[in-house]
Amino acid sequence: MAKKIDAPHRIPAEGGKIIDEYIGRVGTGDDRVSIAHMQAPPGWAEPAQTPEFTEYTIVLKGSVVVEHAGGTDVVSAGQAFVSEPGERVRYSAGLSGAEYIAVCLPAFSPDTVHRDE
Repeated sequence: MAKKIDAPHRIPAEGGKIIDEYIGRVGTGDDRVSIAHMQAPPGWAEPAQTPEFTEYTIVLKGSVVVEHAGGTDVVSAGQAFVSEPGERVRYSAGLSGAEYIAVCLPAFSPDTVHRDE
């Protein structure tokens, strides 16, 4: 059934990051996919994680720094990054912060992200 999403659901996050989930477990109850608009200030970083989902990151403004087994990539506005399930990755914001879209298949879940302590 077709449906309009009037507004995202804001998910609490640490370090000044803003997560607005439009589609996913929290926003719409969908466990197949999550689509969120993220905004992270300069200096934001999260612990490394080894998720059970594929994550597609599309950077709109600034840059996202992704540390992974193959090295470190700086993903700038207009670029994208894909991480596969079981890959250990760590995301942080570049010097001017970051605004990006994250798409996770299946949908993001705190139980399947497996963040380092």
